[in-house]
Amino acid sequence: MATWKTRGLRGSAFESLINSTNEYYRKAGLALVQKIPTPITPLKFDSERKLITEAYFEKDSTVDYIGVVQEIPVCFDAKECKTDTFSMQNIHEHQYRFMEDFEKQGGIAFVLVHFTERNDMYYLRFRELKKYYERIKDGHPKNFKYIELEDDYFLKPNGPAIVNYLEGLNTDLSDRKKEEG
Repeated sequence: MATWKTRGLRGSAFESLINSTNEYYRKAGLALVQKIPTPITPLKFDSERKLITEAYFEKDSTVDYIGVVQEIPVCFDAKECKTDTFSMQNIHEHQYRFMEDFEKQGGIAFVLVHFTERNDMYYLRFRELKKYYERIKDGHPKNFKYIELEDDYFLKPNGPAIVNYLEGLNTDLSDRKKEEG
């Protein structure tokens, strides 16, 4: 049983931006995507601040978000990275397997990565994630570098869609069609 001790609200600002974007997409009729809560059992509380300070995970979570975009099932996780090197340890085995199974069922899986020092957001396609996972078996370090990423998948805010992942999804779908045809 894994125990969790809070280290602040890591990733909460990025998730708030994603949640705001999801609400905009929902209201505009573009997508219906929800945050999936991680099931935990609290052990210790800070009653003054009304915070859980220690808990254990009831089971492995899957991904942070799941939903549908214009009849396309999507799932994704949100990760933050302070440096230009993203550690693959941030993607847990059970998350990777869930995304892999999701894609096998015809859905689209991806990871949104926020490079906080650069304030850049990246749409990491599952196929690209898989490439980074596979090369570890060949002795490559368990990470990928910012400079390895494809320019077309860096996200640009678009009005209320601050984390405009539909732009990344559209590029992903277009690239998939090119590969098929």
